[in-house]
Amino acid sequence: MSKTILFAGVLLLAFTVSPATEQPPPRPEYPQPQFQRERWVTLNGEWQFEFDDGNVGLEQGWPTSARAFSRTIKVPYCFESASGGINDTAFHPWLWYRRTFTVPADWKDQRVLLNFGAVFYRATVWVNGQVAGSHEGGETPLRFDITPYLRSGSNTIAVRAENMPTDRSIPRGKQYWEPKSRSIFYTRTSGIWQPVWLDEVGDTYLDNVKIDAALDGAVRFEAAIARPQADLDLRVAVRSLAPIAPATGAAAPAAGPTPRPEITSATVRAAGTRAVVGVVVAEPRLWTPRSPNLYEVTLELRRGATVIDRVASYFGFRDVGVEGGRVTLNHNPIYLKLVLDQGYWPESVMTPPTDEAIQRDIALAKEMGFNGARKHQKIEDPRYLYWADRLGFLVSAEMPNAYVFTDEYVARFTRE
Repeated sequence: MSKTILFAGVLLLAFTVSPATEQPPPRPEYPQPQFQRERWVTLNGEWQFEFDDGNVGLEQGWPTSARAFSRTIKVPYCFESASGGINDTAFHPWLWYRRTFTVPADWKDQRVLLNFGAVFYRATVWVNGQVAGSHEGGETPLRFDITPYLRSGSNTIAVRAENMPTDRSIPRGKQYWEPKSRSIFYTRTSGIWQPVWLDEVGDTYLDNVKIDAALDGAVRFEAAIARPQADLDLRVAVRSLAPIAPATGAAAPAAGPTPRPEITSATVRAAGTRAVVGVVVAEPRLWTPRSPNLYEVTLELRRGATVIDRVASYFGFRDVGVEGGRVTLNHNPIYLKLVLDQGYWPESVMTPPTDEAIQRDIALAKEMGFNGARKHQKIEDPRYLYWADRLGFLVSAEMPNAYVFTDEYVARFTRE
């Protein structure tokens, strides 16, 4: 029996949106390497912040009020962390965030998506006083099309997050339901704990893509299209991804002054909300921890010669299975030397402090002789999974569980 486990995912470019004279925002790299857009704006950095221990914010109209919040917090770090600037591990079940932003002038007549990597545990989001959407689930991303709520000039986002610390039916993994960490349980993470950003998209756009790659070089791309229109084509173009320089963790420059040539490409007509296209990569280079070969792909939604939406992703050829009672990688036996990794950081709790810290974490594990990690009771930051793919590091992950078994827990767990 074998199961093909594949990468769905990206470009390496990140955009700097702060003027050179300002302090750069934390975690400035693009947050989702598996589905990266060219035009985006980070909303990481300082937000207004308020504890709402009496749960009066909704009744008093905080989403639309001009009332200033009394604190600031550095997003994407939680209030329990030193990195967030508050460093308070007491119980605060209801939290409020607020910040302003301006849509870039050259995004005129385009749609704007507001993304949160993760908010623990429930979240409701307002844009200019109107509800943009809500979400339950502390490990999974939120995305809202906020185009109808935008206005010219300054816009305001308000977020209400709810995390009942003593509710042991919430899938929270190793987070403790008491104020202080103890034994095998760790400091909680409440509210926004992964990056926040804006994406610019066309009036119709790629919603997600699933990539399946077989060891013989056949690759299948299945794309979901939001707000579909007639006469749309999906074009995919595959290139080799530049290798990583092991000493620095930095991407080695592509050879020559021009971009790497396409290995293969294909175009197909979309059918409503779906488009499926296949290509074949001749003599595919397989992914292993010793040789983490990957391929870059650009997906374009087109009408004729006009590109309506473009997303960068990546994939690898890799088959993980069990044969003759042994774990195999690409049908060859492999010994899993996995470190048990809880994924908590002293200064920032569940949020990796920097992209460089992620790379160093993986590099140190490899230097100690491990070829992978079991990420224990945590869904990892997409940047961690990206660097594991790039640096040659196996990852076994599990959905966090809860500490009581109830119907509500089962519903929450399976939904997330």
